[in-house]
Amino acid sequence: MYALKHHAADIKTVYLAKKGLLSQPLFDQYKPMIKFLEEKWAQSMSKGGNHQGILLEINDLKQDTLSQIKKSDFVVILDGLTDTGNIGAIVRSAYALGADAVIATGVRQLNLAAITRTSSGSLLDMSFMIAGNILDVLNELHQLGFISYGASADGESVETMTFVNKRVLVLGSEGEGLSKKAKTKVKEMVSIEMKHQFDSLNVSAAAAILIHRMGYAIR
Repeated sequence: MYALKHHAADIKTVYLAKKGLLSQPLFDQYKPMIKFLEEKWAQSMSKGGNHQGILLEINDLKQDTLSQIKKSDFVVILDGLTDTGNIGAIVRSAYALGADAVIATGVRQLNLAAITRTSSGSLLDMSFMIAGNILDVLNELHQLGFISYGASADGESVETMTFVNKRVLVLGSEGEGLSKKAKTKVKEMVSIEMKHQFDSLNVSAAAAILIHRMGYAIR
């Protein structure tokens, strides 16, 4: 619904699996673009994703450049993450909690359509780019005065820390954590204090907690 309400210019076709899924004002607005299809085709088009009976065909997404992102204050870097569900959830949290940009590193390409869906459309408004080498990205940001903080169980508790205005949060992949390359470059490590001897969180859940804290605990 977010894309329908805020990105009409980007939408080419609205596919509906049944009537009554849109409010009357939205239905009237998009009526010339609406096509109805059977549920099985909706499921096939969504490639197993949760579509809730609504699918959108939108214009190709344009990635930002590092030159544009360098003007930001708070950047989230994904170190080798490939799961579109997790990436979409992180983009959604980043947008909602005040990060300025997300950079996916260590990958050549990602399914941006799937990430748009799992981010509930927030990818359309979030500065986002794919970069192959995390070292190049961190080097360039460090030269501009950014301080990078890597998410790690061995880091200092985020609850006790304050952060500089130009800051970078680096998140490793689930299971692997931060890559060796990232560990050699990040300036500080940050962690989430756990209760009940529990030792880990899903990366998107951890991202939301860290982004929220780093969004306001500025020194």
